[in-house]
Amino acid sequence: MRIVGRLARGPLLPVTRLWRRNIQLRVVASTLLLSLAVVLVLGVVVIGQVRNGLLDAKRQTAQSQAEGGFAVAADAAGAGEDVLDGRVVDPGVWLTGMVQQLASGGQGVYSVVALPSGRTAATVGEGAPGAPRGPRASRDVRPEESISAELRAAVDAELVPQRQYGTVVRPDGTSEAALVVGKRLNDNHGNQYQLYYLFPFTQEEKSLALVKGTIATAGVFLVALLGAIAWLVVRQVVTPVRMAARIAERLAAGRLQERMKVSGEDDIARLGESFNKMARNLQTKIHQLEELSRMQRRFVSDVSHELRTPLTTVRMAADIIHQSKDEFDAVTARSAELLIDQLDRFESLLADLLEISRFDAGAALLEAESTDLRAVVRRVVEGAEPLAERKGSRLVVLGEESPVVAEVDARRIERVLRNLVDNAVEHGEGRDVVVRLATSPGEGDAVAVAVRDYGIGLHPGEAERVFNRFWRADPARARTTGGTGLGLSIAAEDAHLHGGRLDAWGEPGGGAQFRLTLPGSVGAPLRGSPIELVPADSAAARAARSAPQGDDPAAALAPAAVQEGGVRRG
Repeated sequence: MRIVGRLARGPLLPVTRLWRRNIQLRVVASTLLLSLAVVLVLGVVVIGQVRNGLLDAKRQTAQSQAEGGFAVAADAAGAGEDVLDGRVVDPGVWLTGMVQQLASGGQGVYSVVALPSGRTAATVGEGAPGAPRGPRASRDVRPEESISAELRAAVDAELVPQRQYGTVVRPDGTSEAALVVGKRLNDNHGNQYQLYYLFPFTQEEKSLALVKGTIATAGVFLVALLGAIAWLVVRQVVTPVRMAARIAERLAAGRLQERMKVSGEDDIARLGESFNKMARNLQTKIHQLEELSRMQRRFVSDVSHELRTPLTTVRMAADIIHQSKDEFDAVTARSAELLIDQLDRFESLLADLLEISRFDAGAALLEAESTDLRAVVRRVVEGAEPLAERKGSRLVVLGEESPVVAEVDARRIERVLRNLVDNAVEHGEGRDVVVRLATSPGEGDAVAVAVRDYGIGLHPGEAERVFNRFWRADPARARTTGGTGLGLSIAAEDAHLHGGRLDAWGEPGGGAQFRLTLPGSVGAPLRGSPIELVPADSAAARAARSAPQGDDPAAALAPAAVQEGGVRRG
């Protein structure tokens, strides 16, 4: 059923999409539907009124003509015309002549039918002398098939004329609706018979069909006219809105000089003027911000370059002092050590500022070559082991069994991984830090390195802000590793320079994971990552699996690291 539903929805998707996106189409379609409903209601009402009027007129005319015919037949029977040239006139002959006489004036308007009365058949007998011998009718009608038994019974039961809507059956078998008026009368011998007038609705049906056709034609033209009017009116309103949408898209694309054309003084014109004013203000603000940003980048670059010369001089003097610290007293010797430490940190900050300046200026260069990331990870882990020992953390490397090769700038990637591992050790609360490598085989392959810690973690929203320059999750927290606040920003820029990405995940008290994903070759599209960003041992995953947990979240992972062939370091 789902497949059938999808197949049925497939052809409707373009129409549905067009309906949702085109307000002009919705307004015009709604106007057409409402107009069509109004025209249909009016048409039904008008046609009903016309039909009722035609029926009333037909009834009155038929009643008048039928009563006149009944009077003529009654007068002829009462005149005693039962003897002609000394011979008795047969009732059947008399009745035939009477029917022909009455029908002679109604060609195409009505037909006349005479049927024997049930009362006469009961008293005199069917076919008895003096009784009519059968039905009489105009040549254009079948008498017995055109008069219903119900009407014949009503005529026999009442003296007043009876009428009924029925059907006239023609000699060729065709039929048409008609109004039948009948009355019980006496012939020239006093025998009762039934005389009927049949008034077909031919002319009324033609009139009603003409009215229907006229209303339908007028309705179609009216609906089309209303649709055209709605389209024109909506177009006058929608066109400026569409223009504003297109110009807004161009503004978003950086074409800040785009403006709306304004004509008139109506609400749409005021909208255009307000939009243009907003665009001018945006352009001014953006230009101001761009100029300020350029000034800031130039200031950082200039200051960084200008500080290198005095910093080099200070470094030389500090090195000389540090080499002679054994000759100083304890306070002076300690001051020399602090001076060297702070100079190292200052040089690191200056180097980071220069690197950021290169990224901002678009001057960062990528020196990519085929590199096995396992070697890069080993160097990073070995360099972080002293810090891990001081913190009481262990460094665990997973995924070293097979090569993880990609075209990368080894210097930049090593800098990224060193920053991630150092941060994980610093914030790991003395627990394990896991470094995982993985690669996706095939065309468009990707490689990934994830660094997982089990420390304080990240609060909601912090995973997006950790890459901001100088951002710190806890400003009051001391930096024991001498960070500058630019490491993750530079790491993200290095990842983007490779065409890759650097992602972060964390949960309060559950640690964090940073994942570096790189394409296998320079310029290759990045379609995914071989490592999931949310680790399998996160709180949500563990709760879903209902796995037992120890006091140390890393304890659940440590056996798995050994089972997967991981190499434990530290």
